[in-house]
Order: sequence, then C-alpha cells, then structure tokens
Amino acid sequence: MNTVNWTALIIFLALFALVTWLGFASARWRRGNLDELHEWGLGGRRFGTLVSWFLIGGDLYTAYTFIAVPALAFGAGAIAFFAVPYTILAYPILFVVFPRMWNVCNKRGYLTAADFVTGRFGNRWLGLAIALTGILATMPYIALQLVGIQVVVGALGISGTGFMADVPLLIAFAVLAAFTFSSGLRAPASIAIVKDILIYVTAFVAVIVIPIRMGGFSAIFAAVPKEHLLLPVPGPHTTGVYGVYATLAFGSALALFMYPHAMTGILAASSSKAIRRNSVIIPAYSLMLGLLTLLGVFAAAAGLAKLPEFATGFKQYAGSFAVPALFLHFFPSWFVGIAFAAVGIGALVPSAIMSIAAANLYTRNIHGLITGRAPEGAQEARIAKWVSLIVKVGALAFIVFLPLKYAIQFQLLGGIWMIQTVPSVMLGVFTRWFDDVALLIGWAVGMVMGTWMAAAMKFGPAYVLHFAGWTLPGYTALYTLVANLVVTIVLTLVLRGMRGEQRDATLASDYVP
Repeated sequence: MNTVNWTALIIFLALFALVTWLGFASARWRRGNLDELHEWGLGGRRFGTLVSWFLIGGDLYTAYTFIAVPALAFGAGAIAFFAVPYTILAYPILFVVFPRMWNVCNKRGYLTAADFVTGRFGNRWLGLAIALTGILATMPYIALQLVGIQVVVGALGISGTGFMADVPLLIAFAVLAAFTFSSGLRAPASIAIVKDILIYVTAFVAVIVIPIRMGGFSAIFAAVPKEHLLLPVPGPHTTGVYGVYATLAFGSALALFMYPHAMTGILAASSSKAIRRNSVIIPAYSLMLGLLTLLGVFAAAAGLAKLPEFATGFKQYAGSFAVPALFLHFFPSWFVGIAFAAVGIGALVPSAIMSIAAANLYTRNIHGLITGRAPEGAQEARIAKWVSLIVKVGALAFIVFLPLKYAIQFQLLGGIWMIQTVPSVMLGVFTRWFDDVALLIGWAVGMVMGTWMAAAMKFGPAYVLHFAGWTLPGYTALYTLVANLVVTIVLTLVLRGMRGEQRDATLASDYVP
C-alpha cells in the first residue's frame, strides 16, 4: 500500500466536507418549491450573471478537463492546445444562439432542448431522438468525472484491491447523490463558486511557482523536445495534423453547448441578457484552460515519468497522473491538499449538473412516451429526482465494472453524437425551414456513420478522408455533421413539396426578449 499523505488528505477531506454541507444548505438558497421540476431542475431560472458564470463554467470545465487536457499535453504535445481555441470559438456561438433559445424556452415553459425541438418541429419522435442522444452522451461523461476523483485519491496514497479500491468512489457517489436529490440545481450552482475559486488559485500558483523552481520558462521549453512543442508540418497533398487540430477546435465548439448539462446551465439563467454577458466574461476560463494545459508541458520537462512520485498513482491511468505527480513533486503537502480538492470538487459540480440534465430529459421527453401519460406537478419532480440517482448509478457502474477505456471511448463518441443535434437545436432556433422527418433521418445517418467511422479508427477522434488525390485527416464529428446536413437539406427539398406546411408551436415573438 502507498504511504498516505496525511496533511494533504486532511485538507482534502475538510474542503470536501465544506462543499458537502454547502450542497445540502443550498436547498434553502433562493428558496423555491423543490417539488416543481423547473425549481429542482433549473433553479427556478433565477441565476443572475455572476452565478451563471460560475455555473456554466463549472459544468464545462470539469475534473476530467483538469486531468485529461494536461495529460494530453504531457503525452502528445502541442495537439492538446486545440482545447484553447475551441473554447474561444464556442463563446460567439453562445452569444448569437442561446439568448434566443432562452427566450423561447422561458416563454413556452421548455426545460430541455428536446422540449424545444418537439415544439418547434411538431415531431415527438425527433424530440425523443434529441433526448436519447443527450442521455447517451452524458452517462460516460459522468463516469469520467469520477475518474478524476480516483486519480487524486490514488495520489493521496489511498489504495486497495477489490471492493476496498472502490470505497472512496462509493462515498463520493453517495454524497453527490444525496445533495443532488435534496437540493437540485441549487447545489452545484453554489458549490461551483468554491470549485472555481480553488481551480483559479491552483492554476495561477502553479504557473508561477513551478517555472521559478525549474529555472524559468526558457529552461522548461529547452527541456522538451521540439517535436513535442510544435505540430509537424504537413507533407504534400495532405493537411496532416493541422487539419485535425482545426477541425477538432471547430467541431468541438459546435458540440459544446449541445450537451444537456451545458443547456441546463444556460436555461437556468435569469434572463437572455445574463447569457449575453456571460458570453463576454466566460472566456476568462479559456485563460485558465491554457494555464492548465501548460502543466502538461511542465510535467514533460520535469521528466515526471521517471520520478518515484509518478509510480504512486494508479497504473491504469498512465499519463492522467501527470498533474497530481507535478503537484506532489513541487509543492508542500498542504497545497497538494488544496489542489487535489479542486479536482475532487471539480468532479462533483459537473456530475450533479449532468445527472440533473439527464433526469430532466427523461422526465419531460421520454417518460410520457413509455407510460402513455406525461407526469405533472410534484410527480414530475419526484420522477426526475429518482432518475438522477439512477443515472449516477449507471455512471458508477462504468467505472467499477468496466475497463476505463470503454468510458473514454464512449465519451469520444459522445461528441460525435451530440453534434448531430446541431441542425435541430442550433439551426432550429433561427429557422423552421427544415422538414422534421428530414431532420430525423439526417440525425440517424450522422449517428450511424459517426459510430462506424470512430470504430474504424479504433475510437480515435480523427478520421482520414481521401479526396481528389488529397489525404484529409479531420475530426470525425465534423465530417458526420456535414453528411447529416446534406441528407437533411436534400430530403427537406423533396418532402416539403409533398407534405406542405408543417406545425410549429412557437411564434416569432417568442425568440426576442
């Protein structure tokens, strides 16, 4: 068994206890009737600009971001920095699209993207497709947040075999399930404030202290091989890694706000103005993300894979232990406890929002189709609370009973799946021109094609196209979105002439304040 870092563990547990108390206490914050779904699942749409900033940032920048992006920089080098421009590209989309989405959802009482699609296009099966896609993509995402907790628990020196190895995870799961059940979206909204403060402090201290201790940035970059710092120059008749980098950034930006947890954070805002303001100030998180990515470069320069500290982590996580090892090597135990708490709490916030978002989708868009009767009032909220618990159990099962690679593969597929909702959701905010059946068929083509392409590339993010003598590697999700749109447009041109005017429950005035 590894030696327990007691100082770090005590600080970690103290901060964990603080946010646990905060999670339960938040039920009384901006008090509302938590037996109503819009109060439990959207906080009554009462979060202003500042709280929305913490909430949206808290569900987009997760524990897995803290661990995986620096790990990618540690293992693969410069390609990891695609995460910075991708988030920058996402915020103009937030500014243009989602204030309109908030307006129509607020006026029509929609709680989910599937609610909006069903109303806009008058097709409950299209709404069902959007709901199922969201839930399918969310489950492995929650599982990977729990991986963040496992990594830091291992780094603290707590390990075991069999059931004992999963005890810390089960405790974290029980805490998460309890305060989410009782407090709804108010819990992650309040905890996100603590989580983000801890992550900002950790990131800024790390990028100041570590370079000082390593002799400055020039010494750091001199210690890393040049090929690790730069993307390789493409050869003739190929876009090479440049194409992968660009399409990853653009495709990820399109998919980001399609995820149910992102949509939930947006729809919980108090006004469309709050969303516009957030599109301006949330890019501060991109600065933090850039700093976090640099930690992977620091770890590579320090040669952490050769240090004893690296071996104290769980071997199955390989490079994912780069950031914990970095803090163990360069910082005193008390600060290690703060940094690891930032990761652990960073897992609770998005996990809670994701499970709530999945529960909203099931309750609003699936349960009625299964039972033949849509729930109402307190029954609606009660079903959502129990479904949020079931979703967490499913995510926990991913980690406990399946190899980690499956959760990672499903999370990569999640981006491919979620981008297939762009025509119905994002474009649907601006136009009703698309035929609902065409949208459904286009979605199905994108889902099947994307899953097949990802499997063919052994679940890597890129697929290689060959066209007119050119080799064009690029993000699979973006390629399949193009196929989805082509099918949707062609079928719309055919079907609109046959089917005539389609039903739309929304009005033009619904989309403006």
